Amino acid sequence: MSSSQSSVAHLKSLLGVHPGFPKEGITFLDIFPLLRSPIAFETLITHFTHHILEAHAGSAPDVIVGLDARGFLLGPIIALRLGAAFVPVRKSGKLPGENFRATYAKEYGEDVFEMAKDAIKPGQKVIVIDDLIATGGSAAAAGELIKQSGGKTLEYLFIVSLPFLNGDKKLDAPSYAMIEAED
Repeated sequence: MSSSQSSVAHLKSLLGVHPGFPKEGITFLDIFPLLRSPIAFETLITHFTHHILEAHAGSAPDVIVGLDARGFLLGPIIALRLGAAFVPVRKSGKLPGENFRATYAKEYGEDVFEMAKDAIKPGQKVIVIDDLIATGGSAAAAGELIKQSGGKTLEYLFIVSLPFLNGDKKLDAPSYAMIEAED
């Protein structure tokens, strides 16, 4: 096992597992234990930074987009390490000024993401980051916001993927997840 695989296995072992949350039939995977350990948090940030540098050598991102709310915990640190801008994608009504809007389906209805209209310039290369991809609706909505701004999504990054839900099929660029969770 390589040191990278060993690090990822260690991070996976730290995830909180909460059956029946937020409702019966769902098992919630909690990333917050990773953030409570400075070494685990550093490992997580370093892993993503190295992945981006290797996967996008010669085409470094201009912008890291973090999704509301856990993408806000990772995105600014990674953006700082890469010398990129950080742009938040927020739930509707949370950002001042003029915003692009994208609607996405949730389990019980719809939600709306917004991004400031002047946050991403046409032609800028963007990486989207969030904690988890399940059905892919929120990440796809972020991709739509990037398109509206004239940016180009290079990749979507997640700590955890639920591949059995095929959320990555909704995305307009490749995705990468450190950990694939079983159903």
